[in-house]
Amino acid sequence: MSINVQIKNLKIKTPIASLRIFLQSLVPCRLCLVTCAMCLASCAFTQDIHFSQFFQAPLLRNPALAGIYTGDIRVQSVYRDQWNSVTNAYKTASIDAEYKMPIGKLNDYLTLGMQLLYDKAGTIAWTSTYVLPALNYHKSLSAERNRYLSLGFMGGFVQRRIDRSKVTTNSTYDNGTDGEYFSDASYLYADGSVGMSYNSDINSNPNNNYFLGVAYHHFNRPRASFYRNATIELSPKWVVSGGIRFGVSDYSYLTVQADHSKQGGYQETVAGAMYGLKIGEDHDNPVYTIHAGGFLRWNDALIPTLKLDYTPFSVTMSYDVNISKLKPSSYGRGGYEISVSYTGFREKNSSIDAVRCPRF
Repeated sequence: MSINVQIKNLKIKTPIASLRIFLQSLVPCRLCLVTCAMCLASCAFTQDIHFSQFFQAPLLRNPALAGIYTGDIRVQSVYRDQWNSVTNAYKTASIDAEYKMPIGKLNDYLTLGMQLLYDKAGTIAWTSTYVLPALNYHKSLSAERNRYLSLGFMGGFVQRRIDRSKVTTNSTYDNGTDGEYFSDASYLYADGSVGMSYNSDINSNPNNNYFLGVAYHHFNRPRASFYRNATIELSPKWVVSGGIRFGVSDYSYLTVQADHSKQGGYQETVAGAMYGLKIGEDHDNPVYTIHAGGFLRWNDALIPTLKLDYTPFSVTMSYDVNISKLKPSSYGRGGYEISVSYTGFREKNSSIDAVRCPRF
């Protein structure tokens, strides 16, 4: 969850004279208050961005989940708009791309990936931009069944910035500035993640499969402060992921997925399921597949979800129904998400006819 950073003095509604008297009374501790607020803001934003459609952003879950799909090429985009009912909306967009190819002669595969992420939050336009290339190696563990152990890495650069013209403190009323001593309204840092996953079919049926994974994000503990404060760093995050897909009939199947993450003192658990119904005469190559289901982000939101597959494209829509302590203020409204994905095959050296290949 993103957090809106706002100095309390921004919204005081009193006559100007009374406001000036009040602010002047705070002069002795002004620098301390503002500095503490900005430091707390830096700490607050050390919690990672999340999506309700976490399954549509696999690299953010675990770089070792890259390439675990049926296809050679996959491109996914997710857009999230949150908390319009409370304050300035938080807008988040993600684009990730994966390119899977066979390597060697032992049914091994290599997946190249790229994660792009953009997030803009709150009244001071706190903006984060991520560029994170990824690499995942899939080692085949069996010649008779789909069993793969994958090791993935992701690393790149993150830029964070604010619009200082939108920052209002008590100094603004005294001299027209925000009174802060950092010179640059943006900072850049390198970030890295590593993960492992295990992917296998069930009962030798490649259409019934599951995966388990664990990832360790921000292992380099990057500094995250406008003040270049070495004590303010991005806390490492553990993510444990799992998913299973199995057929209910020739024309339907159930997909269950879950994540549990822990970053510093913050924990999040999200889990749910979707029922897929194939439409068309050929159940192996349906014209459409309609999915319906829901997810629960523990103590935070219920997330009803709909998805439509029309090969090679998919569109997914979800909405957060707020059940957290903010429910009275938000009237139960959270945010909506929409995602679009493309999954395709190469014309040459494709995995379309491969008997052994990582898939989910």
